[in-house]
Amino acid sequence: MTQLWPAPVASGAVDATVPVPGSKSITNRALVLSALADGPSTLRRPLRSRDTELMATALRALGTRIDDGPDESWLVTPGALSGPAEVDCGLAGTVMRFLPPVAALAEGRVHFDGDPRARERPLDTVLNALRALGADVSGDALPFDLHGTGKLAGGEVTIDASASSQFVSGLLLSAARFEQGVTVTHAGAPVPSLPHIDMTVSMLRDAGVEVETGENVWRVAPGAIRALDLEIEPDLSNATPFLAAAAVTGGSVTVPGWPRRTDQAGDAIRDILARMGAEVRLDDTGLTVTGPAELAPLDIDLHDVGELAPTVAALAALAAGRSQLRGIAHLRGHETDRLAALERELTGLGGAVEQTDDGLLIDARPLTGGTWLSYADHRMATAGAILGLKVPGVRVEDIATTSKTIPDFPGMWSAMLEARI
Repeated sequence: MTQLWPAPVASGAVDATVPVPGSKSITNRALVLSALADGPSTLRRPLRSRDTELMATALRALGTRIDDGPDESWLVTPGALSGPAEVDCGLAGTVMRFLPPVAALAEGRVHFDGDPRARERPLDTVLNALRALGADVSGDALPFDLHGTGKLAGGEVTIDASASSQFVSGLLLSAARFEQGVTVTHAGAPVPSLPHIDMTVSMLRDAGVEVETGENVWRVAPGAIRALDLEIEPDLSNATPFLAAAAVTGGSVTVPGWPRRTDQAGDAIRDILARMGAEVRLDDTGLTVTGPAELAPLDIDLHDVGELAPTVAALAALAAGRSQLRGIAHLRGHETDRLAALERELTGLGGAVEQTDDGLLIDARPLTGGTWLSYADHRMATAGAILGLKVPGVRVEDIATTSKTIPDFPGMWSAMLEARI
């Protein structure tokens, strides 16, 4: 077991302003589009975390130039995509699912691998789709090889994306460079996290790509991808633990720069916290959440915003009554089996949690301290930190895993708590 981090207990109501780094989802989509664009791009305020650095390193290995620019921007200059190249996916779903279609456009062999847990994550959907579109792929999961010829025919493909919306987004992001573009049809249970596909479509259109959408069908026409000059929004999902701190302590936290219109799934936290009794205000200063005297339980379908489930589960465990989280069976295939992990860890602190076919039942009861395992999952780690605000003695294993999407979560957490003094 890695070193345990003593989760700080809030001595009172948290009162802080917490600037949040850029969106991982937007940053990694922008990196892919910039690498395939028809000229140099500038990405301002990108997230610099393990997942985005892995994406940048992989694109550099394939021939893209990515330089540091003013004010921590990234200047991205496309180059001829070629192998041989090695891609380390780490535990980043966006790298392991967005990069294979890019690598299929390269000339030469590209080898993909990642962390041990990454080898367990489903990839056959995107790899079989690439085979159907004309790619030469060896393997059905990490590690695997792509043997490119510098082009890809593209065309029509039917997939089952019920395990992850990333399968759809990964194909769409590179499709304008396929000779025939692509038409992706989903056949299966509903696609989870649809806002992430909406984000992909919106960013493609902003880059001048022609995209048509229908019910479970997406078509990208072949053509040029316009260079980007983009300021990355704050990562709204990464902001949720800090807003949750206000909710559980009866305090007030402001996240500046919260967009009034966004495709980020994390924006759903506004409605979730309001349903649990918090006061939520969005104005020119940002999003401010003020916590209630007591959190209300809720019954909620998180199918489209499953990434918020660990935060919501932690809030539910500290609420008054029974909560039900539904629509999140797909979380069993994330960085870890998040449903099993949440059940195990909350039960270990004295909670009453039951897995259902598609989610969790959580009966709030007094919790006690103990070790909270993260399972190399950044959102499990931040859920432990939320609980630790109210439960003395919570020790989070591997808090450093939060660097996957937040460069210095422990430092930001401490600064938030110190701001009220």
